[in-house]
Amino acid sequence: MISEKVQKTYGNCPVKVLQIGEGNFLRAFADFIIEKMNSQNNFNGSVVVCQPNGSDFSDVLNGQNCIYTVVVRGKENGETVDNSQVITSVKECVNPKKNFEKILKYACEDSLQVVISNTTEAGIYYNPDDKIDSNPPASFPAKLTKILYERYKFFDGNLSKGLLILPAELIEKNGENLKKIVLKYASDWSLPAGFVSWLNDACCFANTLVDRIVTGYPKDEAEKLCERFGYKDNCIDTCEPFLFWAIECDEKWAEKFPANETGLNVVFAKDITPYKTRKVRILNGAHTVSVLGAFHCGYDIVLQMMNDSTLKEYIRKAMFSEIIPTIDLPESELSVFANAVIERFENPFIKHRLLDISLNSVSKYKARCLDTLIDFYNLKGELPPVLTFGLAALIYFYKGEFDGEKYFGTRNGEKYEIRDNCEVLKFFNDAWHSENTVKAVLSNENFWGKNLTEICGMEELVSQYLDQINSLGMKAAIEKLL
Repeated sequence: MISEKVQKTYGNCPVKVLQIGEGNFLRAFADFIIEKMNSQNNFNGSVVVCQPNGSDFSDVLNGQNCIYTVVVRGKENGETVDNSQVITSVKECVNPKKNFEKILKYACEDSLQVVISNTTEAGIYYNPDDKIDSNPPASFPAKLTKILYERYKFFDGNLSKGLLILPAELIEKNGENLKKIVLKYASDWSLPAGFVSWLNDACCFANTLVDRIVTGYPKDEAEKLCERFGYKDNCIDTCEPFLFWAIECDEKWAEKFPANETGLNVVFAKDITPYKTRKVRILNGAHTVSVLGAFHCGYDIVLQMMNDSTLKEYIRKAMFSEIIPTIDLPESELSVFANAVIERFENPFIKHRLLDISLNSVSKYKARCLDTLIDFYNLKGELPPVLTFGLAALIYFYKGEFDGEKYFGTRNGEKYEIRDNCEVLKFFNDAWHSENTVKAVLSNENFWGKNLTEICGMEELVSQYLDQINSLGMKAAIEKLL
């Protein structure tokens, strides 16, 4: 067992982080960063993990003294990376259903500075059934309210005992939304006005943006990896080399959590909106504008798409010629990010299915690509070819027929399921039987929030691209575009 072979180097340091969430992501992201901070002697802190729910994973993690291995695999700076980092900074993992009192006790540690959470996108919600005497409350925000109130009481409202709260949940304004719910519980539970003032004056609920693909426990490879390590590890966590964390708060909080001094890609900023725009437009936008066309070129996973020189050039053109000019960050910084994204797409250890990425492509195109297309048009006075072609490829991908309740398209004579909400699928079924499919799609304001046929030349160019896809085939149409 790993705990018999590896010394727990940092797990006995003062408790500085309370982590709500024991899942794969935080263990290969936040705890990975904290291990790095400790190894560089600029933090000297351990982590106490609290599960959001009552699963038995705490028993597994505690059973190996909360020591586990993160395997980092992928491409970085043109080289294939396959290395590992043992994490020793976790003190213990507590099941709140069994011992929430222990979590409240840790909330009163003088050394505590940070709360980190990842309870999934659905975790930040208000539950009216949660009460101050619930032990524990069901929702994460209610648990956090009790934790903070316990600390407030213990230190008699001392402003120097406030905490930096870093939610990693992937929702808009995650820190602000979490704080709103905590304040609502404070009101509902009739907690003292002094506590509310302490929350506002002493604590920081930071909006954050996290980015790292974490693939978790490698079930099929675990035995072979353990042979390589020389020990048994039931909590192996696998991830890609890329890592990014943007934290929106005053720089003074970085003194309590100096993750930005590790050499890892962590930034503290007064406004993280540009970083979110960068991720959504370059990473997510490049996925959305390429995978539907790549699927109809005969490919099934992202890596196959990236091994095709034509499609790789198509993606590079989208990123560097059309997307980057629309983002308000230094071009050099954006280019570095875009090149890192390309390497992430080329990760030989991840088999990301194109059909999985295709889920809900209409709403994804609107959220990830449409603003870029419009900004490019306003900036250059012309339509961006790849982003516009991506819309034609979307329309082509959504050509299908209902077979019972499911909607299927056809590729090379074989059916594939098109997955989106029912209204979208019914619309495309009708649109493909109408006189002008392109016009029907582009003018659907429920999809796009505006009538896209009003953009000069849009209907004509999308129609031209769709005609080329139909007459030449997807691959030849993309080659003609380049």
